[in-house]
Amino acid sequence: MTLPTQTLIDHLRSTIWARALTAAEMARVEADCFEQFVPKGGFVCRKGEALENWVGIIDGLVKINNFSPDGKNVTFAGVPPGGWFGEGSLLKDQFRKYDVMALRDTRVARMPRATFEWLLEGSLPFNRFLLMQLNERLGQFIGLVENDRTLDIDTRVARCLAAMFNSHLYPGLEKVVQISQEEIGYLSGASRQRANQALQLLEREGLLRLDYGGIRVLDLEGLRHFQA
Repeated sequence: MTLPTQTLIDHLRSTIWARALTAAEMARVEADCFEQFVPKGGFVCRKGEALENWVGIIDGLVKINNFSPDGKNVTFAGVPPGGWFGEGSLLKDQFRKYDVMALRDTRVARMPRATFEWLLEGSLPFNRFLLMQLNERLGQFIGLVENDRTLDIDTRVARCLAAMFNSHLYPGLEKVVQISQEEIGYLSGASRQRANQALQLLEREGLLRLDYGGIRVLDLEGLRHFQA
């Protein structure tokens, strides 16, 4: 059965931060935000661009990445549906320091800078949300550095999957993740073949099940603490 497509307004109203806004604040958010379609392989944002929007993912999957001086592609995070990003750069008023690319056809929600700053100045609940968002993001990237420097690929794949189940950063994610083995490879810094081997190991351990078109997580805490 095909699930109904979520509209932009539905997406905005389902976010954690929207639930605490007043009716007047939400009316402006709904009037100002707009949607963009980005095809697989396309850029949601480019490094060096001026930041004009806060960005959320309605449908699809994106990776936040950059290139090292020797040309190596370095992926920092994947953002599934329900996730919003870019608040740190907006708060610092900096040019974007990374690329954001669509790993599959993706629908993006954009909140203009002026609306973001208006909420920042007038909504205490929105400020509380951003404080939690930045704290969770910091923890995510500290974990990423630890994983990249100290863990083998099997464990990195497990932690990569587990990191997607952050109820604050990615509140819309279900236990069945619509993600391919190729996409897991991109996000964990492994080839598709090596990611496949890691997923098969995790399946044998009873932590997940490989379903057609996705991965069903059976033991989230087990994934978070898995060590090959």
